[in-house]
Amino acid sequence: MSPDALVAHALTLVEESFIASAGPGGQNVNKVATAVQLRLDVFMLRLPPEIFHRLKTLAGSKMTAKGEIVLTARSYRTQEQNREDARKRLAEMLREACNLPTKRAKSRLNRVGKTERLAGKKIRSDVKAGRGKVRLD
Repeated sequence: MSPDALVAHALTLVEESFIASAGPGGQNVNKVATAVQLRLDVFMLRLPPEIFHRLKTLAGSKMTAKGEIVLTARSYRTQEQNREDARKRLAEMLREACNLPTKRAKSRLNRVGKTERLAGKKIRSDVKAGRGKVRLD
């Protein structure tokens, strides 16, 4: 499944609820529930294990023990802007989980580089060994 198809499928399964916000809004913040809370049951997506584990790592504390990702957005004054913000953050998290991490290419030192590195380590070792207590033996 492509990342965009996964995001589209996930956004159909999202449950939204609006809660009272403590963010910007003046007196309006006490009257209108502008913050949005998104809940997505990850198991409903039927993700391959490797993508699921990356998503679990990315979500961190936002994922509950039941396998739900809970995102709260309260940065803006309107429900619509907060809803858009939360959906963007969820979509970005899902896309990032679909990306395979790039494998690190092993570096290889040549013989001269290796001997220079070991010589530097020996010099540093001698400096540190000379810092001990002076013995009068």
